[in-house]
Amino acid sequence: MIRPILIHPDPRLKKPCEGVAEVTPDLRTLALDMLETMYDAPGVGLAAPQVGVLSRVIVMDCIKDGPPEPLVLLNPRVIWSSEDVNVYEEGCLSIPDQYAEVKRPASVTVEWMDLDGARQERTFTGLWATCVQHEIDHLDGKLFIDYLGPLKRQMITRKMEKLKRERARMA
Repeated sequence: MIRPILIHPDPRLKKPCEGVAEVTPDLRTLALDMLETMYDAPGVGLAAPQVGVLSRVIVMDCIKDGPPEPLVLLNPRVIWSSEDVNVYEEGCLSIPDQYAEVKRPASVTVEWMDLDGARQERTFTGLWATCVQHEIDHLDGKLFIDYLGPLKRQMITRKMEKLKRERARMA
């Protein structure tokens, strides 16, 4: 089921999320819905707070050409970051049509629990590294615009407030 994506500014996007204690049928449904929502949007990553669920769950798939490689990460956390950095023009499904360059570690090692309750660990590079860091930020109540200067952040926030008003009028 495709779920509605919250648009900034929404207070739920700024709240730190609770850890997942166990894999339940509801959690599996959430993960599948999030993947369907992400692909439909279309995007390469989605965090649970973006669909109004304050749990530490992210989904991602950074494959542009070729068979999909969907990942579901429960309680993800970065356990190593490279000193090398990448600058990537980031966007966000909760901040539609707005992009800005964000500097992040070029490689990160992340550990998480999968949908079978097993511990996983993987080193991500390139777009995958940017995406996983962006999505983990969501779980901590941080948006990519929080890396920008105050003027640019305010400008984007005003555009999102206007977009929300326009969408509310059309609903």
